[in-house]
Amino acid sequence: MEEFEIKFLEVDVPKLEKKLVTVGAEKVAEYDYIRVLLDYPDFRLNEKNSWIRLRTDGKETTLTYKERIGVKANDGSAQDDGMKEIEVGVESYEKTFELLKAVGLVVKREERNKRIRYTKRDVVFDIDFWPMIPPYLEIESTSLQKAEEAGRELGFDPKDSFVFSAKQAYGKYGINKDEYSLISFEKQIKK
Repeated sequence: MEEFEIKFLEVDVPKLEKKLVTVGAEKVAEYDYIRVLLDYPDFRLNEKNSWIRLRTDGKETTLTYKERIGVKANDGSAQDDGMKEIEVGVESYEKTFELLKAVGLVVKREERNKRIRYTKRDVVFDIDFWPMIPPYLEIESTSLQKAEEAGRELGFDPKDSFVFSAKQAYGKYGINKDEYSLISFEKQIKK
């Protein structure tokens, strides 16, 4: 499945939440995510701009293969064409983590972030909070055009949006996430 999503950086969260309610979006959840990104010991997934992500909010746990499409830069200076994602729900974060390590995958990085989610019909609005960078809005829908229309409805210009990963968002602020083994609000550990 290909994800159709755009990001708007450095959003004013209280103002954005008021605007979301005004346009008819409904707040559905707040998440505190714990995730681990994994790869083979030779980092062959990283070489093709992909990774395995195990993520939980304490209630729901997912295992995901993600691959950036049409990669032009890793530092946020250019946008990708999109993201391929294959995701499944799993029962246990801990047991799935054990299984992934048992088959030879290694931890690339552990991360923590927070998210506030709103929805309106087939559009998902995620306000993402990551350590060390300002919050941003990610809009996902069934097409890039629908995501851009949803952004316009909130007063954003699609020309100001970005099609890239959280890693590339960090790159916009001069931070290379690959230099870290842990990124959390409490601490960041460099490799």
